Amino acid sequence: MSIAQSNAAASGTYAVGGDLTVNRLGYGTMQLTGPGVWGDPKDPDEAVRVLRRAAELGVNFIDTADAYGPFTADLLLRKALHPYKDGIVIATKAGFTRSGPNAWKPVGRPEYLRQQTELSLRHLGVERIDLMQLHRIDPKVPLEEQIGELALLQQEGKIRHIGLSQVGVDELKAAGAIAKIVSVQNLYNLSNRESEEVLNYAEANGIAFIPWFPLATGALAKEGGPLDAIAKKYGAQPSQIALAWLLKRSPAMLPIPGTSSVAHVEENIAAAGVALSEEDFAALSALAK
Repeated sequence: MSIAQSNAAASGTYAVGGDLTVNRLGYGTMQLTGPGVWGDPKDPDEAVRVLRRAAELGVNFIDTADAYGPFTADLLLRKALHPYKDGIVIATKAGFTRSGPNAWKPVGRPEYLRQQTELSLRHLGVERIDLMQLHRIDPKVPLEEQIGELALLQQEGKIRHIGLSQVGVDELKAAGAIAKIVSVQNLYNLSNRESEEVLNYAEANGIAFIPWFPLATGALAKEGGPLDAIAKKYGAQPSQIALAWLLKRSPAMLPIPGTSSVAHVEENIAAAGVALSEEDFAALSALAK
């Protein structure tokens, strides 16, 4: 199979929480909104086509959030794929409130997390959320109250699994003492590996690691640079090599590249067919050290 024909299944699988088996290369919905992650996208019909094409190409792990729009991405997701086929896992997030474009404020009060969970259930058209991630820990609210409310929603059958976003190892451990944490979503990519310790902890403890902003490569992708040179060896794009590096970096890695273009989503998913050599993986790994 050529790279261009690759399906997300070529990325391998991971069992989120031990019972939700997904193809490791997923899709993130944040770019299916207007500027500043606010309001409707320029082309809502293309957004629907993107989601449907991703599913056609084997993507069955889709990450979204109530704050994207807010709710714009969720409603597009429902329009495109509801009723959801068996095996599609939707992860969402709650814990940010929005007051305008590019405005994000963490709110972790239990009543707010409960309200947003109920709204997500309604907007996504599901009876239970597969994976609810605390979008950010609110420093003004005790962690026990934030995770505790999600655990209560879990006991009520409204949430299947609980995850965190943008946390350190100590926070991950503290939350894990309150409820079972099955995933962590942190900024991580080829050029930014500040969450390396969190990734290692997650892998060692059966926790899925979901890197957001997975395609950020910065100057590494410039023409004639090391990433560009390796991409040419594989007949691939630098972005595809960046995704292939993430997939090879850890079996717990679930990249969720997002886009508002069908052509780009096809290109991203084709990265599942790139099998990096150990030599090239090591060369890429050394770039940001």
